[in-house]
Amino acid sequence: MVADRPLLSPATLALAKAGTQRPAYDRSRLRTGIVHLGLGAFVRAHQALYTEELLAAEPSDWGMTGVSLQRPDQRDRLMPQGGLYTALQKDRSGVSARIVGSLRSVMVAPEDPVTVVEAMADPRVRIVSLTVTEKGYCIDPATGRLQHHHPDIHHDLEHPGEPRTAVGLILAALERRRDEGMAPFTVLCCDNLPSNGRLLASLVSDFAALRDCGLATWVETHASFPSTMVDRIVPATTADDVAEAARLTGLADGAPVVHEPFRQWVIEDRFIENARPRWERVGAELVGDVAPYEHMKLRLLNGAHSALAYLGYLAGHETIADTVKDPVLHEFVRGLWREEIIPVVPAPLGADLSNYAGMLLERFSNPAIRHRTWQIAMDGSQKLPQRLLATARERLSRDLQLPRIALAVAAWLRYVGGLDESGREIDVRDPLASHLRAVLDKAGNAPQDRVRAVLEIEAIFGSDLPRDARFVDTLTTAYTQLLTRGARNAAAELSSAGI
Repeated sequence: MVADRPLLSPATLALAKAGTQRPAYDRSRLRTGIVHLGLGAFVRAHQALYTEELLAAEPSDWGMTGVSLQRPDQRDRLMPQGGLYTALQKDRSGVSARIVGSLRSVMVAPEDPVTVVEAMADPRVRIVSLTVTEKGYCIDPATGRLQHHHPDIHHDLEHPGEPRTAVGLILAALERRRDEGMAPFTVLCCDNLPSNGRLLASLVSDFAALRDCGLATWVETHASFPSTMVDRIVPATTADDVAEAARLTGLADGAPVVHEPFRQWVIEDRFIENARPRWERVGAELVGDVAPYEHMKLRLLNGAHSALAYLGYLAGHETIADTVKDPVLHEFVRGLWREEIIPVVPAPLGADLSNYAGMLLERFSNPAIRHRTWQIAMDGSQKLPQRLLATARERLSRDLQLPRIALAVAAWLRYVGGLDESGREIDVRDPLASHLRAVLDKAGNAPQDRVRAVLEIEAIFGSDLPRDARFVDTLTTAYTQLLTRGARNAAAELSSAGI
């Protein structure tokens, strides 16, 4: 907090410095039409901003209530500010500030799950959206279905009125609606998961079937789970960002967010009773099939992001911009796209994947966006199957080589071992971190033994990749090169060998 500035709030909004965009509508007219689960930085720099711009463009009462699923931090920062916060857009030309007012209130599910369910069941709520990250869905990566034995799922089955998980909260609110004869809400997943709407529908249906087959049938018949593709780089907010928000607006804001200029939101237009904000008026794309867009983004953007995060971190780079500034890793990611990803990704109608990759490289190079490699490296066990291993499977199915994908996976394997190239400890944040470390410690130091041991984790690699000699051999070679030569040299040798 910046002590010498007035606190951002509805009462001080008029004091914002000239040049600061402020809510251009009457906030008192807003009603909660959207409850959003997982109130992190991304939704506040993406969905809430689309909603903000729409509110400014046309009269509407589409307000949002955010729900934190773990900690009270966001509530404690935002509610003294009346839900207001600053969005900082950064690029090479500078920084601009916008105060966002579309968020009406914030709730903390662990403190009072009953009230959260009641809020979601309110008939005025037409959409429940969520960004809870891959690990928040309790998915069994090996099957793509609900992980029935997850402790939080077990809790929600035992205590259906006081759920902990996003799936449990959604089902509890849908059940309340069914019991009271109301229409369900539309469930709008905004996480980076393939076919995210259909995936979430299957998870909710799996959970409902464990409790009540009739409820499962009602959900499958009446509820709607559109798929989406979201895209905007939103780095973690730093103390410098807090100070910059205060400097630009003249107001102290404990919860600013930072984002790049680019954004994209592709939404399957399948809303119950067509009840939704007209987000297409402010740039969202409403389509019949999201799959080609999400496929392109998951493989090209997210896959490259993860590859750069692990290799960049091991090479000593703090941010993605630093990583792609390194000529060796710059050439590595260009080769990853050109040689291994683009040849097996179908392009959406009218899209040029080479141009898209060039645009991604420009975005990654934005020095104003300090997207830390360590931040992107989190939860790799949950991300690898969609971002890199799916492309590996497609290349193997066509009997194509995958040396760069293998090097990226090998970099993840070295990263989760917990020591960097200088022998310094890595703060590995991953749901399977302790299990991965135990598996690697037991395997010993031989590269082939460590690779084989980790490949046995079916939740990450499935049952097919450990049995594919081409994948095992290529990964073992890449991991050995990484250990003996280091990340930069291993990447450079791929280019020099003309692979």
